[in-house]
Amino acid sequence: MRRVWRAAVAAAFLGALALGAAPQPEKGVSVVKTDYKGWQNCYRVTNGEIELIATQDVGPRIIRFGFVGEDNLFAEYPDQVGQTGGDQWRIYGGHRLWHAPEAKPRTYAPDNSPIEVKEGPGSLTLIAPTEATTGIQKTIEITMRPDRNQVVLVHRLRNDNLWPVELAAWALTVMNKGGLAIIPQPPFSAHEESLLPVRPLALWAYTDMSDPRWRWGASCITLRQDPAATKPQKIGVGNRENWIAYALNGNLFVKTFEFRPGAVYPDFGSAVEVFTNADMLELETLGPMTALAPGQSVEHTENWFLYRDISVANDDASIAASVLPRAAQAVRASAGK
Repeated sequence: MRRVWRAAVAAAFLGALALGAAPQPEKGVSVVKTDYKGWQNCYRVTNGEIELIATQDVGPRIIRFGFVGEDNLFAEYPDQVGQTGGDQWRIYGGHRLWHAPEAKPRTYAPDNSPIEVKEGPGSLTLIAPTEATTGIQKTIEITMRPDRNQVVLVHRLRNDNLWPVELAAWALTVMNKGGLAIIPQPPFSAHEESLLPVRPLALWAYTDMSDPRWRWGASCITLRQDPAATKPQKIGVGNRENWIAYALNGNLFVKTFEFRPGAVYPDFGSAVEVFTNADMLELETLGPMTALAPGQSVEHTENWFLYRDISVANDDASIAASVLPRAAQAVRASAGK
């Protein structure tokens, strides 16, 4: 996706020169070192309209994302923000990188130590130390677009063991309370035209399909985050539509990914998973299961888009009007179209 976007920019530049027109200057993206709620070494990336904050003190973690000067779309845990060190895994909030399938203690390797940060033009690369308990190194490469509210995140897992490891990259975004997760359904078609299933749906032992936070709609499945509901809920979906979204307080967060037909995904074929409890809701995307030889890496790319003043009711008509066109736009932009 990044190569396509760079090629498009280069083509536009050369086209402008051929026509004798000067290329139009773009808005800039600034990267500034700052502190954030007790973490003294953080980096703020902004294009003037949206911003994200990543911390160097633990991670790799992106702890804040939203419009400049407005509320954080990501959940934070007040008793954990600003903490460092120790052997206990902390959720912290924000966005993190794991490797699937989930297992204890492997998945829950603590990320409480300082990381390396490399700055680039409008970009950050967050590089964690190799996990002592798994031999896996985690890296998140972040690039913000100057001309629209889009962030490209390349998640990378490297096998630093002396033996092969099979895993899948797993990107988890912890969303703030009170919103609505939106998971697209495959396009509808009549029974006579649909002899085979179109995607898997994975359920956990604690998944209650009768829970009122779920809505099993025709165009989308939705899940409400309810601070008063104490029982956790989760599903996994073989999402071929390449996007998932969260609506909160008039803002619409869409993240896209690339589904690979024919690949083997974790958790009975789940490319997307959604989890909620009383504290937050997680939007999760997963890459295919991959066998990594020693020294090999695997990448998983997400694109984030943020829209403001979007009213979304929890019904098919509102989602069709407010969410689906923007999700389609986000998927096209992610592909460089």
